[in-house]
Amino acid sequence: MEADDQVLVVGQVARDLVLRVDEAPGPREATPALQRLETLGGKGANQAVGLAQLGVPVALLGVVGDDPVADDLLCRAQADGIDVTPVVRRHGTRTGLIVSLLDAGGRWRYVEDLPDPVLLTEQDVLDAHRPARCTVVQLQQPSATVLAAVRLAAGLVVLEGAPADDGRRDEILARAHVLRADAREAGLLTGAEPADPETAVRAARDVQRDHDLALVAFGYDGGDVFVWRGGCLVATHGDAEVVDTTGAGDALTAGLTTVLVRGGEPEEAAELGVAAAAATVEHAGGRPRLTPSRLRHFLRRARVD
Repeated sequence: MEADDQVLVVGQVARDLVLRVDEAPGPREATPALQRLETLGGKGANQAVGLAQLGVPVALLGVVGDDPVADDLLCRAQADGIDVTPVVRRHGTRTGLIVSLLDAGGRWRYVEDLPDPVLLTEQDVLDAHRPARCTVVQLQQPSATVLAAVRLAAGLVVLEGAPADDGRRDEILARAHVLRADAREAGLLTGAEPADPETAVRAARDVQRDHDLALVAFGYDGGDVFVWRGGCLVATHGDAEVVDTTGAGDALTAGLTTVLVRGGEPEEAAELGVAAAAATVEHAGGRPRLTPSRLRHFLRRARVD
C-alpha cells in the first residue's frame, strides 16, 4: 500500500483501562469491578481503528514509550490493520495510560497519565512527513504540532476537537476542510456551548463562515449537527442504548472521513458518522466495533431530520 493512498491519523496513543462498577466509591471506600477491559486506546488510535474497521487504509502518527506496554499496543494496532511505521518511540518515556471508571448510569471518570513526552512535537511531525490522501489531526496536541501537520498535508484535512486559542488557531482552521467538535469543544471555539440544535447550527455556521471549512460537525446535548455549503443535517442519538459515550466522537470522525475520502457527499458522510457513533456507545470503552451489521442497523434506524 502506497502512503499517498492512506489516511494519516495524527494523535494520541495510550493504553486504555476500563473498569465497570455499580457505583463509584467515595473516599476511603472500595468497590469490586464488574468488568475489566484493557485495550489500545487514545483518541488518535481509536480513530485509526475505526477507519481500519471501515476498510480504509490508515497509518498512525503518535508517541509511545520504550516500555513493554508500547510493544503490546503496537502489536495490537498492527493486528487491527494499522500501519504503525510513523509511530514515535520516545526513549526513557512511559507509554500513556487512561483509566476510566464507568458506573451503572453510564457516568465515566477518567484518570490520565499522559506525560508531556508522549505528546507529539513539531519535529516529530516533520521527521515523519509522508504523503497521504487525507490527514486527520486530533487537537489534544500542542498547537505548533497541529499547525505543522496541517501545513504539510496535501490532501483532505480533518480536524477533531478545538484548536488552542492562540496565534495559530486561525491558520489551523483556514487549512482544514472538516472540523468536528463535541459540545464542550464547540463552546471553546464560539464562547458558548451549544444546548440544542438551533444554537449548534448557528455556531457551526459562524465557524464555517469565518473560515474556509467545507463541513462543520458540532455536538449538542442530544445529538449532532452538520453544516456544509448549501446544506444542513440535524441528527439525534437515535435508539442506541447508551452504555458509555467514550469514543463516540472518534467513531463519528472515522465515519465522516471514510465517506469523504471515497468521494461521497457530506450528507452521506454525516449519516455514516452518526451510525458509527451510535454503534460505539452501546458498549464500554472507546474502542469502536464498526461491523457491517451494526452499521446497517443504525443507518436504518437513526432518526435524522
